Amino acid sequence: MAMDTLAELMERHQDRVMAILNILVESPYFYASDDRDRDLFPFLLRHKRLFREFFERYYGWELIIDSGQKCARVFKRRWYNTAISESKRFSLQLTHRDEALAFMLLLEFFEHQLDEQNVSVEDSENLRFYFGDLLTHVRRRLIEEYPQKTDDYSEEAVRRILRELMPKLEKFRLLQKVKPSDGSKIEFEQTIFEALPAIYHYNATRLSFPVFQDVDSDETATDQNDGDEDRELMGQRDDSDEEGNHAE
Repeated sequence: MAMDTLAELMERHQDRVMAILNILVESPYFYASDDRDRDLFPFLLRHKRLFREFFERYYGWELIIDSGQKCARVFKRRWYNTAISESKRFSLQLTHRDEALAFMLLLEFFEHQLDEQNVSVEDSENLRFYFGDLLTHVRRRLIEEYPQKTDDYSEEAVRRILRELMPKLEKFRLLQKVKPSDGSKIEFEQTIFEALPAIYHYNATRLSFPVFQDVDSDETATDQNDGDEDRELMGQRDDSDEEGNHAE
């Protein structure tokens, strides 16, 4: 039987509805892989129209689900408590210019790897890459863009920039470090990172040009998903509002 409101759905499935609402605000992204029992994420997909209408009506937020149906998030366009400065909000804070440049080039590297490995958001397995390959790409591109700063972008300098950036991306759930299966110790260049589904939400082409253009600016870079350009930066998402005609 089709439901007209989330309140009606909650009358029959209170535990599921409450769990999903909490998960969507507990972290930036809700991944299908988070749902170990494979119950809540499929439930969200089946009833996404009701959840979308709830967030839009009561919060003015947008529920976004990617085209691969592996990632869901709620997007808050307006910040109401103006007493909380942007630096105090939970967002991806890139605190200096080189870190912002490295993030843009990581996205560029990610898109190249998608082509080389023939991987897409619809694939069941997420893309993985070696830190050393990322280091090589970022350093090469920085020198290409700023040949006059070759000394500033030595291999060690770029390694330091990336090693400061990667934990932030892990905390924000864009990347995940993959531990060696045998538990052995490895050089950091041999560390494997997994690109989590939310990284598809960023458009490297859309982001990179203004960052390189404004390279002389000292302004702090912040998560682009908190700005007005978020809808342009997002990747494809599932816009279908169709639901299953049954409720479990």
